[in-house]
Amino acid sequence: MKRRTVFIVLATLLAANLSFAQQGQSADKSTQRIQKEVRHELIMLPYLGVFDNLAYRVEGSSVILMGQVTRPTLKTDAERVVKGIEGVEKVDNQIEVLPPSSMDDQLRRRLYAAIYGFPSLQKYALGVQQPIRIIVKSGRVTLEGVVDNEADKNAAGIRANGVPGIFSVTNNLQVVKS
Repeated sequence: MKRRTVFIVLATLLAANLSFAQQGQSADKSTQRIQKEVRHELIMLPYLGVFDNLAYRVEGSSVILMGQVTRPTLKTDAERVVKGIEGVEKVDNQIEVLPPSSMDDQLRRRLYAAIYGFPSLQKYALGVQQPIRIIVKSGRVTLEGVVDNEADKNAAGIRANGVPGIFSVTNNLQVVKS
C-alpha cells in the first residue's frame, strides 16, 4: 500500500513536470513565431529605407519597438502592423523620429554614395533592403545592420568617417556569415 502511494505521488509529480516543460516549450515556440512575424512585418513596411533602423524585442506577448526613423508615419505604421500579429497583446513603441534637417539629409545622401558606391561594398546595395543602415542625427552618424566580414565593417566605417561635415561616426555593424 505504501509503495503504491509513493508510486502514484511520483507519477503525478512526473506528469506535472512534463506538463510544465511542455508549456515552456509552447511559450518558446509562441515567442519564436511572434519574433519571426514581427521581423517579417517590419521589413515589409513600404517606406522603410536605408536611413531608417527598426529593432524589436519580444517579451512573452509584449513587443518593444526600438530604433530611429526619418518619417513619423513609419513609427505609427510599425506599431499598427505589430499590433495586428496574433498573440501580441501589448506594443511599447520606443521608436525615435529623427528631427527634420536639410543638413542631415545632405549628409545622408553623401554617406550613401560614399558607402554603397565603394567597390567592395557595392554588393550590399543589391536587393530591396540594404543591410547597412545609415542613421544621421544632428551631424552624428550611426551605422547599423549586418555585413559579411570584419573588412567590410571597417571599410564602411572608414568611408563614413571620410565624409565632410560629420561630427562623429559610431559603427554598430555586426559581422554575420551569410
